[in-house]
Formats: sequence, structure tokens, C-alpha cells
Amino acid sequence: MRLIRLLVALSCLAVGIAIGALNAQPVALDMGFTTWHATLGVCVLVALLIGVLIGGLVISASVVLPLRRRLRLAGRPVADATAAEPLER
Repeated sequence: MRLIRLLVALSCLAVGIAIGALNAQPVALDMGFTTWHATLGVCVLVALLIGVLIGGLVISASVVLPLRRRLRLAGRPVADATAAEPLER
């Protein structure tokens, strides 16, 4: 498992370096209140990173948090379920 993680990390690093090296044109990104000067490769990688972070937050809010809530509620002790049943004669 460690080897697979290492290979995935190294391949992502190699793709990032390739994108950065192949897109060396300078660009100016105007955000309204400031202007950011960088290369096109850096802008593409930052946009990709922001998209991954926003996607992770959306998944966390829509899937993980409700599942954690259900798990917490399922772990609560049942309030005297045997007392609610009628006694057998």
C-alpha cells in the first residue's frame, strides 16, 4: 500500500512539473481588488488545487457529516426498550 501511495504521489509531482514547464507564458490574473502575475502553469495548478479543495469540502459537507451524525445517533443507548414491552404471564 505504501508503494502505491508513493507511486501516485510521484506521478502527480511529475505531472505538475510537466504542466509548469510546458506552460511558461507569463499571465496577469486580475481579481478585481488585486492583480496576480504568474506563469500559466502556476495558474493552472493553483486553479486545480482550489477545485480539489472545494470538491473535498462539498463531499465532506454532503456525505461525511451526515454519515457521522447517523453513526453518532446509532451509537446512543436505547431508552429502556425492555420497559416498554408488556410483561409476559
